Amino acid sequence: MPKLTVENVGTFDVQAGKRLVLALVEDAAVDQLHACGGNCKCTTCRVAFVGGEPARMTVAEKEKLAEKGLSGVRLSCQCLVEGDMTVQLISRLEGSGRPDPGPPPETAIQPDPEWTTAD
Repeated sequence: MPKLTVENVGTFDVQAGKRLVLALVEDAAVDQLHACGGNCKCTTCRVAFVGGEPARMTVAEKEKLAEKGLSGVRLSCQCLVEGDMTVQLISRLEGSGRPDPGPPPETAIQPDPEWTTAD
């Protein structure tokens, strides 16, 4: 079972293949934002990888990060926990001014993933 370490929060066992956004919310019990419901339409679910960054990413994530001019971050709604990883939280409900973190993300990555390499 992969271990997810969230800086300043703790380390958690996570079911292999689980979406990172869901692991953060359900397993680590953090108030991770996901304003679009985990559909790769916003960038509120971003995290920075300290270790164990996945080598692949969805085309949707790559395009959204490029569109927003973001680098050095990943979208937790588009990552799977397939091995041990350490992340730094960036987008949390606390202090965001939003009324809630967003609609609950689906179990499977949305939109249907087309995989590419993370550069």
